Parts: sequence; structure tokens; C-alpha cells
Amino acid sequence: MAQKARKDRARANAAALTNLHIGSLVVNTLFALFNLLFRRRSLLLYVLFSIPSFICEYVLESSGRPKYDPSTNALKMAGEDLSAPGLTDYMFDVIWVTWASAVLVMFFGNWGWLLWAVVPAYGAVKGYSLFGAARGMAGMQQQQQQPEGTPVAGGNRKQRRAA
Repeated sequence: MAQKARKDRARANAAALTNLHIGSLVVNTLFALFNLLFRRRSLLLYVLFSIPSFICEYVLESSGRPKYDPSTNALKMAGEDLSAPGLTDYMFDVIWVTWASAVLVMFFGNWGWLLWAVVPAYGAVKGYSLFGAARGMAGMQQQQQQPEGTPVAGGNRKQRRAA
């Protein structure tokens, strides 16, 4: 039963990676053709904003690609689950935002790269919420570490005076 789950994950990962590479090939080829044939766009911005996408694609490929034994063609490793929430989702999001930005640049000019500003803004929001959660957990830990005889500062003014 566990072998079936590994084979299903390997099959799903291989399909997801194939779709990812085909999509990347299509978007980047269309951008290059559009840039050569119709309108010139900033290649510096294209390279600058595409590097994170290419890095994410490489990381997803290296961690998610199933590995097979060359002699028996048996599944050795199914690869990491590419449908798992968390970092893999964020990597796919970076790739898709880069593709959307490239399409916007083709139609609306170099201002289309402003869509890519969503990625660091989203990261800042997530980081701020994680920082707030960590501060809250640190505050809870400080309350737990107080000696038993000391009162906990809380409640209203009347309750604090009574303590």
C-alpha cells in the first residue's frame, strides 16, 4: 500500500514538473520572440526578475523529480511532495507571478514588472505576522518563567493594587 502512494506521488510530481517546464518554455519563448519581432523591452529587467523564477524551478526540479534505478527501472525515491503547502507553494507562486509579469510586459511595457512587487510585499506581510506570533510566544514563555510567588501583572487597576 505504501508503495502505491509513492508511485502516485512520483507520477504526480513528474506531471507537475513537465507542466512547469512546458509553461516556462512557452512564456520565455514568447517573450523572446515578442522582444525580437515587435517591441523592445528591457532585457536587464527580464533577466533580473526571471532569476528567482529559474532558481525556484531548479529547486523544484531537483527536489521533486522521482529517481529510478537505471538497471531495474524500479522507483528509488519519489521526490518531495510538490503539492504540499508551504515553501513549495511559495516557489510555484514566484514562478507564476514572474510569468504573469512577463505577459504584462509584452502587452503593456516595462511597467508590467511592477506586478512582481507583490512577491516581496507578500513576504513582508508573512514575515511580520510570523514575527508578531514569535513575540507573542516569547511573552507567554516569560509569563510561565516567573517565580510562583510573584503576581502576574494583568487585569484592571483595582485588581493589580489588590495583588
